[in-house]
Amino acid sequence: MSKIALVTGGTRGIGESISKKLKSSGIHVIANYASNDDSAKKFASESNIDVVKWDVSSFGECEKNVSQIYEKYKNIDILVNNAGITRDAPLHKMSLENWEKVVSVNLNSVFNMTSLVINKMRENQFGRIVHISSINGQKGQFGQTNYAATKSALIGFSKSLALESASKGITSNVICPGYINTEMVAAIREDILKSIIDTIPNKRLGESDEIAEMVQYLISEKASYINGSTISINGGLWMD
Repeated sequence: MSKIALVTGGTRGIGESISKKLKSSGIHVIANYASNDDSAKKFASESNIDVVKWDVSSFGECEKNVSQIYEKYKNIDILVNNAGITRDAPLHKMSLENWEKVVSVNLNSVFNMTSLVINKMRENQFGRIVHISSINGQKGQFGQTNYAATKSALIGFSKSLALESASKGITSNVICPGYINTEMVAAIREDILKSIIDTIPNKRLGESDEIAEMVQYLISEKASYINGSTISINGGLWMD
């Protein structure tokens, strides 16, 4: 029986590439999404991947949908915590609403999803958990105190989870992408995007498939000794 993977924010951008890459290796993938119905429908039609809509920042919605996935598939062997949003502003102009929304979607969702699958993984003596952070969680970014705080927190969360779960055959690792050629980055004004690329030693944007390749490796048996790690994929823009 093929392994079951759940990818949050799994129908667009980096999440789309992750979902497709895992499916290509024989894993049964369930891709979560929050709002863009047309995009999710197109993704499902093209990829033949199951898509399920719910708000990962809501513990109740996570609990309901994870329970339904267990009822149908019995297991969730792999969890990729990829869902995330931005609501940028300097802290002195940031609203409480935009602080709380980013924390809720980017960080609270990781507790919601991981806490709902971890006991079954421990029971099965197997689990692969990958968290998608960001270069801005490592180095900070102007106008992103909320976003950077959540992405940095994923690193501490993952390391602690790795310590707690290693003896049960579970790994927890973080990937920190740099500037990736997604819809969101492509929408940046051309001159600003050029100035960003000029600062990247590799002189190009990354591709979402490069992130997906690392996810695929981290969930494989070959990577069973990689645990609690933070892996940067940023073209040399930030070296830590």
